[in-house]
Amino acid sequence: MLFLAVVLYFLLACLISWLVLFPAGREFVLRAIAGAGQRLQRQVSQSARRQGQAVAGIRQSGTASVREAGSFLRRHYLLALGALLLLGLPPMVAIFSEVSTPLGDYGTPVRPVNTQVADLLYGEQLVPPPALPPMAFMTVEVQQERPMLASASRDWKLVRPEFQQRLLMVFKIMREQHGYEMAILEGYRSPERQNELARMGTSVTNARAFQSWHQYGLAADCAFLRDGKIVISEKDAWAMRGYQLYGQVAEAQGLTWGGRWKMMDLGHTELRVDGVMKR
Repeated sequence: MLFLAVVLYFLLACLISWLVLFPAGREFVLRAIAGAGQRLQRQVSQSARRQGQAVAGIRQSGTASVREAGSFLRRHYLLALGALLLLGLPPMVAIFSEVSTPLGDYGTPVRPVNTQVADLLYGEQLVPPPALPPMAFMTVEVQQERPMLASASRDWKLVRPEFQQRLLMVFKIMREQHGYEMAILEGYRSPERQNELARMGTSVTNARAFQSWHQYGLAADCAFLRDGKIVISEKDAWAMRGYQLYGQVAEAQGLTWGGRWKMMDLGHTELRVDGVMKR
């Protein structure tokens, strides 16, 4: 298709050049147009029985015009050939040339790549941190704040992926932007454990089995690590500042933060998914 378009352009350019450069060509075309108009007028006015004669006359006139054009080209073939070369050379060079010249300001960008944006574009899958030793959850300080924490599940595989990735992103932002290293205290919680905690009183939890997002792998309780030790106490100013930042970052990731509740649970976050919990 491209070659045919170039040929048509070439022929049209030759015709225009012929008309512009040679007066005889213009006269020939004008005579042809005038003759065609006269013949058309005669054809319309003539009766049906004379149409055959009119058609024969047109054919004869057309033949004569072609002969006249051929005679003109034979007399001026050098000029016609030069015009053809002049008009046809540029498109032919453009088609068959293999050299490509880049446009200015459209080269390879040299701006540095934003790695965080690149990670999001390519679907970065964050990896859970290494598990802490069980003794880290059995200290006196931890037991005072969270009884029965030693038997809690901290298996990231039991946390649903959509919640897991959001929570890990919270951990990453807290570490890289705010300097807080975080640890999960409890993720998935069985219905039996939920009822056991509920029997300990409302100071521990108000929810019974399947009334908590923990049973669906969509909730987690988290705290901070300082000098390798877990810090939960809200009386610690450093930890309290961390909880406030933690809540802001978690909510920015679309999570629900327990610090907004009437009975605050500062280390708790959950991802509420429609149609999961049956109330």
